[in-house]
This record gives sequence, C-alpha cells and structure tokens, in this order.
Amino acid sequence: MTYIDGFVTPVPRGNRAAYEAHVAKAAAIFADLGATRMVECRGDDVPVGEHTDFARSVALADDEDVLFSWIEYPDRATRDAVGAAMMADPRMADLDMPFDGKRMIYGGFDGAMVAGEDATPGYVDGCLTPVAAADRDAYLAFAAESAQVFRDHGALRIVEGWGDDVPPGTHTDYARAVALQEGEVACYSWIEWPSKDARDAGWQAVMADPRMADRALPFDGRRMVYGGFVPIFDRRFGAEA
Repeated sequence: MTYIDGFVTPVPRGNRAAYEAHVAKAAAIFADLGATRMVECRGDDVPVGEHTDFARSVALADDEDVLFSWIEYPDRATRDAVGAAMMADPRMADLDMPFDGKRMIYGGFDGAMVAGEDATPGYVDGCLTPVAAADRDAYLAFAAESAQVFRDHGALRIVEGWGDDVPPGTHTDYARAVALQEGEVACYSWIEWPSKDARDAGWQAVMADPRMADRALPFDGRRMVYGGFVPIFDRRFGAEA
C-alpha cells in the first residue's frame, strides 16, 4: 500500500528558482534512499475560505505562493527508513531551505484509496479534510464512489491519504489547518488531471452528474481546505520510474 509524506509550504515568489534547485537536490537524495515518486505543485486557483483555506494553513504572506507537495513510498516502513537515512546523509548539509520551514506543514499519510492510472498530470486539485476516526469506512466508501465519477469525467488519478503520523507544530500544522476537533483525523488527498482545462470541464461535469446529487458528506465540508495547483516537478524513482 502506498504511503505518503504530504507537505504544504509557503515559498516567497522571489525564491522560485532557488526553491526549484532545492527540490532537485532533495529529489536525488529521496531517489537514492527508496522513495518512489516526488511531486511539487504551485498554487494557482486557491480560494479564500470562510473557516479554513490553504493561505491560513501556512500563515501565507502577500509575497508568497503556497505549494502542495508529496513524496510516495511503497509502505510506511520504507518511509521511516528513508527518514532515518536522510538524517545521516552528508548531502543534507548542502540543502538550503529557501522558504520558512517553521510554517511548512507536513505529515505521514496512509494511501488508503488510490484510483486511476499512474500518469504525469498537468494540473492537480489538492484537499485537506477533517474526518471523524469513527467514520473512516464511510469516508473511504464515499471517496471511492466519488473517484469513479471523477475518472469518468477526465481525472487521471485520485489518492486519499488517511492521517497516520501527523505531528503538532509550533506555528502551523494540519490540525490547525482544518480546525481539527477531538476524535477527528486530518486527511490529505488530491486529484490529478491532464490539464487545467480538463479539470475545469471535469468539475462542471461532475457537479452535473446525478451520481453526485443528494449525497451526505461523511465530514465537515465547511472546514475542508482545497485548491488547484500547477505541477512544477514530478519524478518517479527506481522500479516506479
């Protein structure tokens, strides 16, 4: 089963080139140590929410972009081994951070549902969702049914990450991002599309699809964080390359 490290990061627009250089260096380390894929996406269509949103999740400044990024592994054991090996890797000393790491939010997520083909997307919808732990089965069933509708209307791949190793942060974290309540779990998910045009048309078709009508949400949609992102880096490693 896929395991995911999910990140939301505030990056100054003036540091775009430096950030992309940082990503390329980091990817080489992750590739050598056992990760299977690394993806970085820059915010493009990221709305302001009434209760929660991506900007608030990382205390975004006016001159910053929000990035939605993830690293995939075959399983949690591999992810944990990679994390331990990175701390001892001398290349980490040369890895500059052209962003405020204190405001980056991150965590480990079980890839509880993966639907669709392994392709290179031209656009990504990213979501953070608060779900009651007791509603896990209902949520994943809802996600699987929704994934079929999205795939029927052009989506390439849908991934649902169930919060597993999601630490609290000093300044920002996933719990605060979705105003997590007692008994809830933060989930990290995304939809991959061929392009932004395909995404826009796909969403219109999904909203008009009768299979999506009158469905009860097994989560509080008012606290869900969502937005559209443009991939700026997408690499597969090893057997997955």
